[in-house]
Amino acid sequence: MGRRNASRWIVVATMAVAVVAGALAWWNVAPTRESQTARKGGNAIAVVTARVEKRDVPVRLRSNGTVTAVQSVDIRAQVTSTVRTVHIREGQAVRSGELLFSLDARAEQAALRKAEAQVTKDLADLEVARRNLERQRELFAQKFISQSALDTAQNQVDSLNGQLAVDRAAAESAKVAQAYTEIRASFPGRTGVIGVRPGSLVQPNGSVLVTVTQIDPITVAFTLPEKELAGLQAALAAGEVQVRARAEGAPDPFVGKLIFVDNAVDTATATIRVKAAFANADVRLWPGMFVNVSLAPRTLAGASVVPAQAVQTGPDNQFVYVVDQDRKVTQQPVTLAYIDAGFAVVNGVAPGARVVIEGAQNLRPGSVVTEADRKGQGKQPDAGKGDITGEKSGKAEIGGST
Repeated sequence: MGRRNASRWIVVATMAVAVVAGALAWWNVAPTRESQTARKGGNAIAVVTARVEKRDVPVRLRSNGTVTAVQSVDIRAQVTSTVRTVHIREGQAVRSGELLFSLDARAEQAALRKAEAQVTKDLADLEVARRNLERQRELFAQKFISQSALDTAQNQVDSLNGQLAVDRAAAESAKVAQAYTEIRASFPGRTGVIGVRPGSLVQPNGSVLVTVTQIDPITVAFTLPEKELAGLQAALAAGEVQVRARAEGAPDPFVGKLIFVDNAVDTATATIRVKAAFANADVRLWPGMFVNVSLAPRTLAGASVVPAQAVQTGPDNQFVYVVDQDRKVTQQPVTLAYIDAGFAVVNGVAPGARVVIEGAQNLRPGSVVTEADRKGQGKQPDAGKGDITGEKSGKAEIGGST
């Protein structure tokens, strides 16, 4: 009985080993079968390719920016008085020089009239002194008076001239004080919240009457990496640098120009602050808004451009699969110089070469390929020309706007 049981266990173990071996064999063969289903025309593997283009590529920098006013001023009174009239509304657009507030100016007007009256008196006294000086000169010429008498008359004229100058300055000061009772906008802008009403007492350095903010033109402040500083400076030296800003919900980007590069790099973030100015006549940009900013201060001339998906990453480097005239692929190492939406600038592959952009996962160096369209329908390429033309051929255009 013991021998029979041992024989049965041997048979069972043998069958189990056979089953496991069959499963492993199927597991190893399955990927091969799947890869074979992707091949068209014998051993050729279906791929999608594109030509390496040679063109100038603007290096587009992107950042998040904040809309800031060109200037914003808190309007305060410069004399102690009461508000007589408020000439503006909250949120109103005002022009340069437009009257905003009128203060009680009775005291200032009285002081100005007094100063002007004193100037008038000085002028009359001076005229009398001058006529007296002329008579004293005539008498001195006839030797009827002494030199000291003539000098006294001359001194009287000189003293009155000095007093007239002092009183005229006092009158100008009174005019300035009266002008402070009419508060005007110093630049065009938009008013904010009005902090006073008629009858409110205002004092120098007191509460804010209103804040006026200039919003046309308007600026956007943002930061760029320190490494882009040299390119920014070169672009500004060569001419105007165009900047685009897009606000959330805006149908079109705003187009402006770079106007400011800070004089120091922020050591904490290794960035530099910059500003761009934008026309804002339609008042779509508002101080405090966040916008997406882009600019292209430099250009890569004669760059080799490929679709971004053509660049593969290996254990040691990045590479692309290049298809030769015999429809065989070679692994070409490249260095990535710049990447943008849908395309990449690479060094190490010649313009005009045909590179694989789809199906690279099935390739090995030396693999034979055939062109396939986006639907997976294979097509035999023209080996002599080494190119595929037309939509049905499956040729991919390099995307991304430059």
